[in-house]
Amino acid sequence: MKLARPEVFHPRIVLAGCRALPDGDGDDAGLLTALRQRGLHARWLPWDDPATLDADLVILRATWDYTERLDEFVSWARQVPNLINPAQVVEWNSDKRYLGDLQRMGIPVVPTTYFDVGAQVSVPAGEVVVKPAVGAGSMGAQRFVERAEALAHAAALQAQGRAVLVQPYDRRIVDGETALVFIGGEESHAFTKAPILPPAGQPPEFDETGTYAQESLSPADPDDELWRLGRLAVDAVTRSFEIAPADLLYARVDVIGGPDDPRLLELELVEPSLGFRQLGAADRDAAERRFAVGVEGVLERHGLGPLSHRRF
Repeated sequence: MKLARPEVFHPRIVLAGCRALPDGDGDDAGLLTALRQRGLHARWLPWDDPATLDADLVILRATWDYTERLDEFVSWARQVPNLINPAQVVEWNSDKRYLGDLQRMGIPVVPTTYFDVGAQVSVPAGEVVVKPAVGAGSMGAQRFVERAEALAHAAALQAQGRAVLVQPYDRRIVDGETALVFIGGEESHAFTKAPILPPAGQPPEFDETGTYAQESLSPADPDDELWRLGRLAVDAVTRSFEIAPADLLYARVDVIGGPDDPRLLELELVEPSLGFRQLGAADRDAAERRFAVGVEGVLERHGLGPLSHRRF
């Protein structure tokens, strides 16, 4: 591709997907255009393509197979010269034991007990959710009423070398999860995810690639109390890692419950779908523009902006 104004530095930007979804799932389809409108040019590559290591900036978007190759993924993330979100944040967020860290920071999370590989798993009375500590797209997550079945599933996960989380099933999930999207550390938009896990003992239904569970999404306008919980979580991360809010280019805070007692279910900082397709045309354009402006800011702070006068 021949670029206009060759005297201007054109940073090499990669949106990272995976082999099964090298161009993402379609939700991010407008980002290339939004970036181009800011004078920035990007392309999609699977995260494990060696060319990603030559990019000036790599933005994680659909790296949904990392859970099966975590050590390799974390090693790669550390090698990427400039990764968004930052590599240390990505490594921390790739294992759901981070929920315990957030709880210790005072964030109200869904009650969660962590069991390492080889640890004896205990299951409380009542319906529970058992899931791998490292997982994405609801892979390996199931509901159980029978204690013996829950323990058997946990044992099967541990036999695969996977640590386990056990959570009481919160029946408020029937109303769905509220996904709060932050861009550049600021509130952007929200959407609702209908319940993903089927009745007890049944696995979710996955997309044709087997990469993530099928979801039913719709727009949302959350109460201020839910946004407040989202802000608390995002602020806790930026303070803990001593990064500027703007350096957390994207975050998705999944919350269950209403304004009286919202609880954080997940904090997604690695590869979350940001729900652009749930927005009307004008709102989607605005959200994608915020994302592109955030990328522009990251580049400037790293000395990689178009006016940095660097050369290939």
